Amino acid sequence: MLVLGLESSCDETAAAVVEDGRRVLADVVASQVKVHARYGGVVPELASRHHVVNVVPVLDAALAEARLTLDDIDGVAVTNGPGLVTALLIALQTAKAIAYAKGIPIVGVNHLEGHLNAVYLEPEPHPAFPHLALLVSGGHSSLIRVDGFGALVELGATRDDAAGEAFDKVAKMLRLGYPGGVQIDRLAVDGDPAAVSLPRLMTKPETAYDFSFSGVKTAVLNHIRANGVPEGQALRDLCASFQATVVEVLVRKTRAAVEAFGFDSVQLAGGVAANSGLRAALRAAGAAAGFHVFIPPPRRCTDNAAMIAAAGYHRLAAGERAPLELEATSSMPLPT
Repeated sequence: MLVLGLESSCDETAAAVVEDGRRVLADVVASQVKVHARYGGVVPELASRHHVVNVVPVLDAALAEARLTLDDIDGVAVTNGPGLVTALLIALQTAKAIAYAKGIPIVGVNHLEGHLNAVYLEPEPHPAFPHLALLVSGGHSSLIRVDGFGALVELGATRDDAAGEAFDKVAKMLRLGYPGGVQIDRLAVDGDPAAVSLPRLMTKPETAYDFSFSGVKTAVLNHIRANGVPEGQALRDLCASFQATVVEVLVRKTRAAVEAFGFDSVQLAGGVAANSGLRAALRAAGAAAGFHVFIPPPRRCTDNAAMIAAAGYHRLAAGERAPLELEATSSMPLPT
């Protein structure tokens, strides 16, 4: 089955063609990083306007890369939440138009479910079911039990800022530009992770699998207020200390869930899964504790349409069909 995937939940316009949920025939992404960099973050109105401009060229480029036409497509999968509604609507309306014009089925895909399918676009081995997923992005930080494709149970989540949001806000405080997480990761490589002591929250048993990153963000702000915006080695040390604090919490809680529920496999997903410090720390934890770690390459961690097409394939193959009245929504529960 050839599935066309479309994604426009935030600031990337993406289209992809995936065969049978595994083989990527085309994967095209138009980034808006330069558009939003001057504002230090995504401006929803600008994002939606650029999606309008980019969606048809991106679609055409994906079909050309796959050497296919819309007549060859068996179904359409599109992100319909969570995300910025005005942005989501662009890919959603495009997908509806294609489904109607070509008489092919359409399914809506939860953006987070898409992230959890990215690992299956890589060569085997793949994580078997059930397994644990650490999903970390700009809007979400969650530990999820993955019982099957589209069968998910959230074990814990952030109570305030997501990890990716904290990275971007700290980067803005440090005047590092947007997207900030990439800059912090780069500077942290040459910094001392023990140079600045920062708090680790949600340590009580009743919050064993939940996260909170607002406290560490505020601690960085107080450090800057007391010492000024650092430069040179001091900047690298603060970036390394902040990143190490966030990573330690993410990995420690992942290990706790592995031990409590007896998982032998963990997948890392979401935009923050591209962070080199987190990737290395989770692999080291897996080697020490005896669980297998599966991490997609960085290009599959950030927003893309191939993961949406992969998730959509399983829904289409199971006979699911969405009506043309399918709506976009800013928040959406995980499929169970």
